[in-house]
Amino acid sequence: MPSYRPTHGRSAVAGLSALALLALGACSTASGGAGAAATSGAAGGSSGAPAGPITVTATDTECTLSATTAGAGTVTFRITNQGTKVNEFYIYAAGDRIVAEVENVTPGLSRELKVEVTEPGTLTTACKPGMVGEGIRAPFTVTGTAAPGKTDEKVAAAIAAYTPYVGTQADALVAKTTEFVAAVKAGNVAAAKALYPQARLPWERIEPVAASFGDLDPKIDGREDVTSEGMAFTGYHRLEKDLWVDGLKADSAAIADQLLADVTTVAAEARKVQLTGLSLASGAKALLDEVATGKVTGEEERYSHTDLWDFQGNVEGSAAALEALKPVIQARKPALQTTLDSTYQALWTALTTHRDATGAFVTYTALTPEQVKTLSVALDAFSEQVAQVPGVVEQP
Repeated sequence: MPSYRPTHGRSAVAGLSALALLALGACSTASGGAGAAATSGAAGGSSGAPAGPITVTATDTECTLSATTAGAGTVTFRITNQGTKVNEFYIYAAGDRIVAEVENVTPGLSRELKVEVTEPGTLTTACKPGMVGEGIRAPFTVTGTAAPGKTDEKVAAAIAAYTPYVGTQADALVAKTTEFVAAVKAGNVAAAKALYPQARLPWERIEPVAASFGDLDPKIDGREDVTSEGMAFTGYHRLEKDLWVDGLKADSAAIADQLLADVTTVAAEARKVQLTGLSLASGAKALLDEVATGKVTGEEERYSHTDLWDFQGNVEGSAAALEALKPVIQARKPALQTTLDSTYQALWTALTTHRDATGAFVTYTALTPEQVKTLSVALDAFSEQVAQVPGVVEQP
């Protein structure tokens, strides 16, 4: 595989954080999986032992699971949005700690989520129509115990090689955000605008782990119309709007200080994450889903139109995980490795075509529909191959 880092330092992305209850990995794919379900029916359904994934039917008013109990092990959820609003599916542990999620499930779309559960306990599932509010919640019970998935030497080596980069990107996130915040507080709009996309790059590289810490994700990265009900519009995107649309306000400095405090907390928590092979592989796919549902649509950076920087961060984060897993993939499915090489290179070439003479990306609004389509096609081709990686890593 050619280097996944042709012009930038090696990046990091983690799967979602391991908790005392869970050792987990989230994966969004189009393939089926084996859910270790122990009951069936809607919320509070009857007992049984259905095979296959637990289905989650999300509408604008309901969140119906085919099972609300599962045996410990790898549990697979298949989420289908039958409503009219974009939806999300979350799994929470105590204290609303996010342990797995699927975002941006558009009407008619189905997504898949795998979670490795090793201990018994009660979790909470939630669908969020419109991606706002507390969601439509229900308890989900895990029974029995299971040993964590077997990690062979190659997978263990991949985790060991990759883990330090979470800390590297966490450090970069704090350092770059500190510079950005200083410019905002100094009222230096030009400098703050230049620093804004650079501060977000490390965040985008570790977005799956960064987004897993309770309400810190919407505080740091929530867009104006998708922050939870009752939450203030804060974080990067509030300052983005101040800088590009409204002008700096009386409370912009306070918003900046809070952003830095929240980012510092996330960075500290990120260093504690314990990876599994599944979470590493699944994180690579989750980052490409982020590109497909937010960046390539131009929705993420709606005021600054710096979406291509975010695009880069997500792709680099995915690529770093795949780089670590390369010996595993090469040994178990060499044909997939070859295809990953070629589709990644095509995507990276399509993306970097849009840099200007200074090396910075052009604004997303400068792209023609044909150029956006080219990026989308290249992204889909790479993402389709990355979707196979979790299954390869899970092979005995």
